[in-house]
Amino acid sequence: MNSPSKVYETFVGPFDPCPPIRCKSYVTPPHLYMNYQPMCLPQFTPKEALMKGTLWPALFSSYERRN
Repeated sequence: MNSPSKVYETFVGPFDPCPPIRCKSYVTPPHLYMNYQPMCLPQFTPKEALMKGTLWPALFSSYERRN
């Protein structure tokens, strides 16, 4: 399975006025790595599903903020 966290190096120009951020990262959603939604996937309880934004744990990603 592919990692949902991606990192890339940015272009740093010789005349950039600000200190460069050399590496940036982003998170891709889990559904990109699933060909189709299989039958009988485990499900969150209705309360958990409302809090997490999805019914299926396989499609949940926390999208935590990074500093």
